[in-house]
Amino acid sequence: MTRPPLTLYLAAPRGFCAGVDRAIRIVEMALEKWGAPVYVRHEIVHNKYVVDGLRDKGAVFVEELAECPDDRPVIFSAHGVPKSVPQAAEKREMIYVDATCPLVSKVHIEAQRHADNGLQMIMIGHAGHPETVGTMGQLPEGDVLLVETPADVATVDVRDPDRLAYVTQTTLSVDDTADVVAALQTRFPAIVGPHKEDICYATTNRQEAVKAMAPKCDAMLVVGAPNSSNSKRLVEVGARAGCGYAQLVQRADDIDWRALDGITSIGITAGASAPEVLINEVIAAFGERYDVTREMVETAVENVEFKVPRVLREPA
Repeated sequence: MTRPPLTLYLAAPRGFCAGVDRAIRIVEMALEKWGAPVYVRHEIVHNKYVVDGLRDKGAVFVEELAECPDDRPVIFSAHGVPKSVPQAAEKREMIYVDATCPLVSKVHIEAQRHADNGLQMIMIGHAGHPETVGTMGQLPEGDVLLVETPADVATVDVRDPDRLAYVTQTTLSVDDTADVVAALQTRFPAIVGPHKEDICYATTNRQEAVKAMAPKCDAMLVVGAPNSSNSKRLVEVGARAGCGYAQLVQRADDIDWRALDGITSIGITAGASAPEVLINEVIAAFGERYDVTREMVETAVENVEFKVPRVLREPA
């Protein structure tokens, strides 16, 4: 049976970013140094395949520090944690390793610096997301106000409209964040923004690649987890950029082939916590059903690398 022709556009950059790669290496190196089990507070990154793989090697994933024994190392996830978490670990004299992405740590430092200068903080982010919880937890409870949309800006209750600063979650949609920032600047002209955009380079690069790819495609698939903020944003960006059908899939088994019936072109990308093996699995699934012609849509080249914490580079 003749397979129908399909042009497969592959976004670049896609998949793992430097912060995710570093976080996974931290867990692997901790297991090598201290042996199993090593405890990890929250999923190290938002990807089931990655988490299951590390669990098989001896990592134990928990939601709270209280679930960890005192005598085993604990790792804090790439999303960051409130200040109270390492403080509690120190009080219990635990060995802990902070796998917070350095770009998230930059936002934490920024928030503290603004607070030290007497500015009230507003955070642009998604309520309940671990990164938002971690960033807001850098300051005393109630000192950081959360806004998600321009509508939230209209109702936010501040102490002094002339003494404000804002930070953003690193994995948001660049365009959506710009709308919220514009609303903040309109209502609070004196508000202080970050020296450099908080949204991380990897989030921006992946969204730009999707914007370039989407108009060429009948449909687009984003490989990523349903609890991955940056992956969900890629679906939204693709739909807004002109792709008629954009869908999030965790792996090839999740593809809705009926929804793709009749397409002649497909775009494929992946969130920053999705490994290349899952992307290749999706590409192979199309190869089984179509006569595929591949085209790369490259908008940036990434060569960023973050060092792992010194404690892991030292002998046991």
